[in-house]
Amino acid sequence: MSEMNKRAECAIAIMAKAPLPGEVKTRLCPPLSYEEAAQLYRCFLLDKIKQLNSLKATAPAVAYTPEDTEPLFEAMVPSSFTLILQKGPDLGARLSNTLNQLLKSGYRRVMAIDSDTPTLPAAYLEKAVSLLSEPEVDVVLGPSEDGGYYLIGLRRPQPELFEKMQWSTARVLSETMRRAQAKGLKVVCLPAWYDVDTPEDLKRLRESLHSDLGQQAERTRQFLMERPK
Repeated sequence: MSEMNKRAECAIAIMAKAPLPGEVKTRLCPPLSYEEAAQLYRCFLLDKIKQLNSLKATAPAVAYTPEDTEPLFEAMVPSSFTLILQKGPDLGARLSNTLNQLLKSGYRRVMAIDSDTPTLPAAYLEKAVSLLSEPEVDVVLGPSEDGGYYLIGLRRPQPELFEKMQWSTARVLSETMRRAQAKGLKVVCLPAWYDVDTPEDLKRLRESLHSDLGQQAERTRQFLMERPK
């Protein structure tokens, strides 16, 4: 795996779980089996990796878990990506540690993105990179429709944004913004998008497969179109 790209000032890490049956996307079971859910999530990852690899002037990374699945991810990502082991007891710690590791590597702007938004427009990521390059912007957030966020970008460590957060609730985004504003940080939000977590989300995803966004999610589209609804 390559060393971090020192020519890029902005690093972006996909927060990824190993696509193992019974460990990912279990809220989609049923209608999917555990095996199908893991295969679908693998498609999400591959589409997100491809999208990230297409961005210019950024250093791509995958922050993975669990620890013993590094060979699996090495086989999935291009050589231009860096692999980072997620560390910490909860999502907040893992996010904070991943972003801090990128900052310590010398990047001036860092982001973490989720792996549950296969049809997220690439333009949103490009906009996040642009926004974070503006000197007055401290935090960039990509709101999820469920009240969380699909992206967070920072210029320096902000541990208070991650500690003792009630993750997987509808208050994550609003609480993150409240904490940032309490610190006097300038926060900018991207357009909202949706995670694919529930059967209803899966139906929505299926319905978008013939749109331009569906064409973007090539692996996901191929997987779902080969399976009956």
